[in-house]
Amino acid sequence: MGNAEFVAGDWGTSNLRLFLCDSQGVALDSRTGPGAADCSGRFADVLESLVAPWRASHAALPVVLCGMVGSNIGWTEAPYAACPALPEQIADACVALCGGTVHIVPGLSCRNRFNAPDFLRGEETQILGALNLMESLRQGRRLLCLPGTHTKWVVLQDGAVREFFTAPTGELFALLRDHSVLLRQQARAESPMDSDAFAQGLARFDEFPQGQLLHRLFECRSRQLSGEFTVQSATAYLSGLLVASDVHGALATLAGSLTSRSVYVIGASELTQRYGAALGRHGYGAYAVDGAAAALAGLAQVHRRVSGQVVAHAS
Repeated sequence: MGNAEFVAGDWGTSNLRLFLCDSQGVALDSRTGPGAADCSGRFADVLESLVAPWRASHAALPVVLCGMVGSNIGWTEAPYAACPALPEQIADACVALCGGTVHIVPGLSCRNRFNAPDFLRGEETQILGALNLMESLRQGRRLLCLPGTHTKWVVLQDGAVREFFTAPTGELFALLRDHSVLLRQQARAESPMDSDAFAQGLARFDEFPQGQLLHRLFECRSRQLSGEFTVQSATAYLSGLLVASDVHGALATLAGSLTSRSVYVIGASELTQRYGAALGRHGYGAYAVDGAAAALAGLAQVHRRVSGQVVAHAS
């Protein structure tokens, strides 16, 4: 194994993913470990145990970490960087540990369009990576969507993170699926999504866009009682309603002054496809960016900045 230069890590609440990377951020090897919630008081030991085999072959291996490792349940609290924030400002706000051999990326904070405080942690690294991977994001006013448990809608202005807001779309879906009477029995979370029922949820929401989401959710139960849906179809229909509502609200709030009718959707393939379908119904193109690749590219960019190297953008 050669050309290793640093270790990149995404240390979330439940899981740790470490990557041994070359100078371009290409992963040469990987390891997994416990999440931040299970590492109180022993973050340094957990990290060292996982990177020790790599350091046996590559003695000087700086580490760049993002995610909940920098939160109030993490190794140390990396203060949120305030928006608007340029990529280099985010990197410069890293917290250094272990004599400067470990850097933790800060999250971001803003006052959102609803005059409320908003925060993100971990997604800032994916945003940095997307900026490095896609040159078009660095000019004009662009809209990003990072779907997930807490979906983030982010506005970029000439490469700076200007503002964002959060929609707990995935969390609400899981709560209603697993703990509400809208579904007659708990749907199996691992079952494949019924794509037709999901598309129907998107379409039915758009038939009455003026309607509040609360006025539509009971359909997930009533359409089972009428015999239209199985529980699995109702689950996919619920996902369609939630995603449609999320996209409709975000576009109505943020899309007025965009440079183009395009949204960059950063995340796992299944989620980017679902959000892409909803965006397409509004006439917006969706550029899918792999979330894992963006995170790795972002950590590589931070490494170059904190190590004093020139930050080179990919074309």
